[in-house]
Amino acid sequence: MEFLARCGEALLLAVGMFWQVGWSLILGFALSGAVQALVSKARMRELLGRDGWREIALATGFGAASSSCSYAAAAMSKTLFKQGAAFIPSLAFLFSSTNLVIELGIILWLLMGWQFTVAEWVGGLVLIAVMTLLVKLTYPRALVEEARRHVDAAGGHDHGSMEGEGRTAFERLRNPATRVAIAQNFAMDVSMLWKDLLIGFLIAGVLAAFVPDRAWTALFLNGAPPVAQTLGNAIVGPLIAIVTFVCSIGNVPMAAVLWAGGISFGGVLAFLYADLIVLPLLDVYRRYYGARMMLYIFAVFFVTMVVSAIVMDTTFSALHLVPRPNPNIRTDLTTFSLNYTFWLNIAFGALAVYLWMLDAKHPMQHHHGHHEHDHH
Repeated sequence: MEFLARCGEALLLAVGMFWQVGWSLILGFALSGAVQALVSKARMRELLGRDGWREIALATGFGAASSSCSYAAAAMSKTLFKQGAAFIPSLAFLFSSTNLVIELGIILWLLMGWQFTVAEWVGGLVLIAVMTLLVKLTYPRALVEEARRHVDAAGGHDHGSMEGEGRTAFERLRNPATRVAIAQNFAMDVSMLWKDLLIGFLIAGVLAAFVPDRAWTALFLNGAPPVAQTLGNAIVGPLIAIVTFVCSIGNVPMAAVLWAGGISFGGVLAFLYADLIVLPLLDVYRRYYGARMMLYIFAVFFVTMVVSAIVMDTTFSALHLVPRPNPNIRTDLTTFSLNYTFWLNIAFGALAVYLWMLDAKHPMQHHHGHHEHDHH
């Protein structure tokens, strides 16, 4: 009976985590579809086609404005790269759209305290700076060219851009063909990733329900010297993220569970940062860019996350800004209320239904064939 109760709790926690992030997933996939339909390759190359600081700053700004979950951000980053953006701005967009977005800051503040919001946003800039330095030092020119060929071959149907169909983006959106192209891109990305997302939420729910706090305490080296704990947790945080789920907003509830379980401040941040190297996403990178580029991205991202987490932990500890954990987080996650998340899920759920119906009415030519191609 206790096992069944735990299973029920795990399922409830998984649903609670999905409920927190559903609307942001839809927004991210819709934005990815819109960029692919509205922005031409020539325009993207013009804005982000070099690995300079201006292009990296622009990509960071686009990411912060995009409000994507990590799965949707991966689709969006692939779109930017496919449309002609340079390699480093494409990666900067990934970090920005999963660390510098407003709704992530809000949920962190509500569940874990304003200190985590500040650390996440400042840490996002540190991540981009460290990643840029690492990639510039190890730039894999042949791999980037190989990835570009791979993304063109595996990216599915290319609609072309609607950029010439009106002077402004709003005018182009009034064109029914543009809305159909957005819906088709949306449906293709969702159909490619929904299984990864479902598995991820379930794993997070199981870990939160079944792993006792004492196991987390041992894993997080509680009682070890501060330097050893800081370094150890900065490495353990991403490793936990890799084998669990997690989306940039969906991993906040899981992070709150870990925080209550005794992980250090830097360990929580490393876990939050590591939403970009979870197993399902690594598989997505492999499909998008090829296996060798996936391994390169993983290595650069892992080192970037560990270094950034240590920098932020050291800084916040020195400034005495590390907050206390919330022991009631599991209850908070499974308590339903008519708050802003409810209304956002209703609104964006309606958008998803509209896009899905539009895609069903105007199926992409060779639609299913491309799904199969993307899965292998």
